[in-house]
Amino acid sequence: MKTKKPGLRADVAPTVTVLNRQKAVRVPLKVLEEFARPALRACLGIPSKQTSGLAGLAELSVVLVSDRRMAELHRRFLQLPGPTDVITFQHGEIFISAETARRNARRFGNSLQRELCLYIAHGFLHLHGFDDKDSAGAARMARAQEKLVAAFL
Repeated sequence: MKTKKPGLRADVAPTVTVLNRQKAVRVPLKVLEEFARPALRACLGIPSKQTSGLAGLAELSVVLVSDRRMAELHRRFLQLPGPTDVITFQHGEIFISAETARRNARRFGNSLQRELCLYIAHGFLHLHGFDDKDSAGAARMARAQEKLVAAFL
């Protein structure tokens, strides 16, 4: 018989909060919150090899930060220099650089809103057991991200 963590039900998605902790980029916070909730539930419906992760969390935080803060996190936790787009922590925090999102949106011809939603989906998928360390995993993850964004944006 499997035991569950107290207070968690398999049919209930974790709560998700989207926080803006930067001032450099004006972000559509309400739209991001409205995207995150159904995208999270849809992500939980995607088959995953991981048995815990996303389904085992009670709550998630998506935190929009500056490039400066992201560079600090990148260096501290991944020992890599400079900012990156998304860093996901397995305990349920997803950090997104709003400045990097703005640059990448321009580079790839996306709206800022769409770019940020891609990053939120990316973080959810990492928590759900997806990995983009090799080309096959990255391709699978990119397809899943696109489906999540297309379905709810």
